[in-house]
Amino acid sequence: MGPDVLLDAGAVSRCRRRVHLDHDPAMRDVPLAPPDPAAEQRIADATAHRKEIARQLEEAANAGDGWVTIARDQPAAERVEATESALAAGARYIWGGLLPADRVGHRRGGSELLVRTNQGYLPVLVVRHRITDRGSGAMTTPMLDLDAANQQPDPARKVRSQPRDLLRLVHLRKMLETLGHAETGRAIGGVIGLDADVVVWHDLASPTWPGGRSALAEYETRFADRLAIATAASNGEPALAEPSRVLECRRCPWWPTCETELNNTRDVSLVARGEDAAELRKAGISTVDKLAAMNPDEEPPMPWTGPSFADAVYLARAWLADLTVVRRTRDVSVPRADVEVDVDMESFGEAGAYMWGSLLTGADIGLPQGYRAFVTWDPLPTADEARSFAEFWAWLTEVRERTAAAGLTFRAYCYNAMAENRWLFGSVERFGEYPGIPTKKDIQSFVDSEEWVDLFRSVVDQFLCSQGKGLKVIAPVAGFTWRDPEAGGEASMSWYRDAVGMDGGLPDASQRDRLLRYNEDDVQATRVLRAWMSGPAMADVPYLGDL
Repeated sequence: MGPDVLLDAGAVSRCRRRVHLDHDPAMRDVPLAPPDPAAEQRIADATAHRKEIARQLEEAANAGDGWVTIARDQPAAERVEATESALAAGARYIWGGLLPADRVGHRRGGSELLVRTNQGYLPVLVVRHRITDRGSGAMTTPMLDLDAANQQPDPARKVRSQPRDLLRLVHLRKMLETLGHAETGRAIGGVIGLDADVVVWHDLASPTWPGGRSALAEYETRFADRLAIATAASNGEPALAEPSRVLECRRCPWWPTCETELNNTRDVSLVARGEDAAELRKAGISTVDKLAAMNPDEEPPMPWTGPSFADAVYLARAWLADLTVVRRTRDVSVPRADVEVDVDMESFGEAGAYMWGSLLTGADIGLPQGYRAFVTWDPLPTADEARSFAEFWAWLTEVRERTAAAGLTFRAYCYNAMAENRWLFGSVERFGEYPGIPTKKDIQSFVDSEEWVDLFRSVVDQFLCSQGKGLKVIAPVAGFTWRDPEAGGEASMSWYRDAVGMDGGLPDASQRDRLLRYNEDDVQATRVLRAWMSGPAMADVPYLGDL
């Protein structure tokens, strides 16, 4: 096994094919997909989050009390040397440490924080995602208490499943063991999440993984597999992992390479989900063509985990016919009303919802029709978000009340209510004491009513979509086009940073206008989509039974 094969913690949860391509010398000059703006944004946000947590922790620990910071902007070799020196000196806290490569164990990596106990060092991750949910049982300490011995069962929090965090903690523990600096007691590690209020402590040896396995055991299995793949690739041996489309493909830099190969072989994963695609191949159904030729009314020839084997067969037929959508049902319908409002919310990651866009159409109820945005341009998080949400809710309530007073029917539409519902309820929870904020009961009554229509659900229930179900895929089939060629949720994150001057510059008014146009196009897209679905154009959309 070549000594140059080194895996970071991400490899154990990464696509197996990506691990191969990352270590295949023949792929070094192959062009990669351009950087994903959303991924770059998440990295920037995570960096800022970690910087703030480091400031708070260092201040609480007293910089002179054994706190060592390893500057991330220095060369890797210098970071490693500084980390080794801090470990040898027994520093109480080491921030930004980069551990020396473990060439025997084939590991590399570093931890946001290493905390010394009486028996060695524990890794503590600082991440920008939520690590707990409402419930009880999570083992926590207050964020500024980094002593794992003080952990207690939290009566208000339960652990949110974040497998990658656990696997990374195991990876770091393995590296510390090789160095002789791992805590010799229990195999534990800590995580500080987005809310930055507690440290959640994980027992890596306890049976917390599905199937009763521990994170340690799961890591060992995965790491051995990924190491074998990487070693074969680096030695020019036959690949141990072939391409297959999975969710990770959307943001993978190797996707152009894999997509070309999958299309050339007409691989079955282009229409079947990852787990099912693997089982289909085992059953000899390796191509879209073979799947399309099967009888959709028969039982699948292998274990099936997806919603419907018949759907997969029809999707294969639609893919072969180059059809983006086909009808599931002969008759397609969408609930309509005399007065209609299309709603689209814009959020900035986990920080909040800065815009509620609306489009009022239909019968005249004495209010201006057309597009209207309720927005705050104060950088999130901000209390001004409560003001913009309260104004949106007051306007929506007035529309509903005027409609009812006129004896007319009302409906509001969105595309994938999961996002809107999250921030409807979230706004109430965070800003309940502010003027004009509705109660949770008000929100629940609205989202449970027939007045709130999720067009995404209507699409899923009545169409099969061979290219995806997103609004940016489906609305163009209905004839809608966004004015901005870069329109998308990922790009809007970058626009927002410029619009509010989040990175220290002056707020960019042109980016505010761009966000408003983008949001207006989103609500116009839902209007066009529901009109298309309830109009005569449906006769031109193929029915799956006719494929």
